Amino acid sequence: MVTCLGKQAGRQAQTSLIIIDAQSVKNTDTAKEKGYDGAKKISGIKRHISVDSQGLPHGIGITKASETDRAGAISMLTEHKEQLAKVKKVLVDGGYRGKVFANQVKEVLQGAEVEVAKRSELHQFKIIPKRWIVERSFGWLEKCRRLWKNCERRLSTSLQMVVLAFLRICLQRL
Repeated sequence: MVTCLGKQAGRQAQTSLIIIDAQSVKNTDTAKEKGYDGAKKISGIKRHISVDSQGLPHGIGITKASETDRAGAISMLTEHKEQLAKVKKVLVDGGYRGKVFANQVKEVLQGAEVEVAKRSELHQFKIIPKRWIVERSFGWLEKCRRLWKNCERRLSTSLQMVVLAFLRICLQRL
């Protein structure tokens, strides 16, 4: 589906640039699997997504909130490495910095380069180039009422709800 939309926009079938980010989501009392994200003070799950320059998903992963962004991103990339075989550059925010993460990405995606987008000036709002694209994709997910909070008992069900939400977005674009 994503490749059809890419071709429709006059782009290559497989992307060479992905943007990765994670979002912590609160759980309801019915959720079975949960962790605690101390940085954001949220008990729940984390959604890890990698999107192309149009904001369309190329990899989705769901973990407990206690898992770090880096570990979740590596497991998501490992799970989707066939679809991401042609990726040359991975754009991430400051939470993913470090040589260990860059080397793991290079190993999983066979030579892909990691670029960390940093804020140049503190205490000032400034849009970081290309980073807004992944935030917009999370905004699209927030339009689905079922995804405001995680009420699913299993992580695999939460993953399928995110996949269905992105499928709906892609079908609306056709």
